[in-house]
Amino acid sequence: MNPQALLESSKRHLWLPFTQMTDYERDPLIIESGEGIVLKDIYGNEYLDGYSSLWLNVHGHQKKEIDEAIKKQLDKIAHSTLLGAANVPAIELADKLIEIAPNNLQRVFYSDSGATSVEIAIKMAYQYWQNKGQTKKCKFVSLSNGYHGDTVGAISIGAIDLFHRIYGALMFESIKAPFPITYRNPIGSNEDTIRDEAISALRRIFEEQHEEIAAITVESMIQGASGMHVMPKGYLKGIEKLCREFNILLIVDEVATGFGRTGKMFAVEHEGVQPDLMTIAKGITGGYLPIAATLTTEDVYNEFYGEYEELKTFFHGHSYTGNQLGCAAALANLKIYDEENLVEQAAKKARLIESELKSLTEFKHVGDIRQLGLMCGIELVKDQDTKEAFPFEERVAYKTTLEMRKQGMLTRPLGDIIVFMPPLASTDEQLLTMIEIMKKAIEVTTMDKM
Repeated sequence: MNPQALLESSKRHLWLPFTQMTDYERDPLIIESGEGIVLKDIYGNEYLDGYSSLWLNVHGHQKKEIDEAIKKQLDKIAHSTLLGAANVPAIELADKLIEIAPNNLQRVFYSDSGATSVEIAIKMAYQYWQNKGQTKKCKFVSLSNGYHGDTVGAISIGAIDLFHRIYGALMFESIKAPFPITYRNPIGSNEDTIRDEAISALRRIFEEQHEEIAAITVESMIQGASGMHVMPKGYLKGIEKLCREFNILLIVDEVATGFGRTGKMFAVEHEGVQPDLMTIAKGITGGYLPIAATLTTEDVYNEFYGEYEELKTFFHGHSYTGNQLGCAAALANLKIYDEENLVEQAAKKARLIESELKSLTEFKHVGDIRQLGLMCGIELVKDQDTKEAFPFEERVAYKTTLEMRKQGMLTRPLGDIIVFMPPLASTDEQLLTMIEIMKKAIEVTTMDKM
């Protein structure tokens, strides 16, 4: 199709995720190709990939080693089922994942997206207690403003009202504990005080209901979709300690934070946390193919182990679970991590970004800058001093990202938070260019707000 025909067809037939289609029809974008961290649309316009193609691209596009690994696997087989039969790349990838994961995690259950990996973790945690005969332990705790995907189970433990409220009648009830947000917190700005209050609130929940609680599910070190809110130091470790004290499983969602995005291979490493279940996706294949996994301890696995007639089997699976092409891409991806020392390089780049983003506070309408590694959120506000937000309908961050697109960079906002999450392979020069584009776009968009 020619560009105009593609555009008309996209408006006529496509329904895009997390997109009001009237927005797309006003400002359409169709990507045709990509190389390195640059994307190209059907008209030949080029854009720096400032959000890693939705938080998952690692090495840029058309990474030779991953391309070749997929082609090599394609010469053998594209897919065979993992239901009752293993395959070579899935076994090799499981070995590699266990090698790099927290020490207590020993089992890998594959799926194909972050949401499904969380859905699996929820079902595993529930059935774990049922198989143990502790049938009262069937409730889940999650954190306010949390996001874990869009399947019914995942939204049931999520807490972003904008995304989830319409589906209330479909969701199972979960217990919400307060997340220690440090920006606009009514008890002040002292991070230790905010952390301790949140831990105390969680302790009260556990004390009152631990006999009924199966697990708590948390994003690792930073809440992504709610606005890049970073946990105060010691908070995740505090959750782990409470879980051990009250015999509650800890599910850590590393879908967005895993594979070097925070300057560690997995974000739990920042505080030495050992989850009972951990979900991974996004960067696992370098942003190439839909592979995800739920990692568990041997203790969790053993509660499902037995003879068929005992009915301990985990009756869950997906058609493309453990797909060979995806596993081959993931193996090639992780080999590059080793060869290029990518996690350490990401940590260095994060320090550069931190230094450069500080200058954004000079803008009157930049209220807060939040960062963990290469995960960054810049919150735009009507008033920097009072932290007053812009009216919802003004969509200031959205308009800013459209201005960034004009200047050659792509990202998507979260409300009035601009997301900056570049591929780990971005050069220092590219990072500086993207930050400069953000500055110019913020200046243009907020000029009439003075």
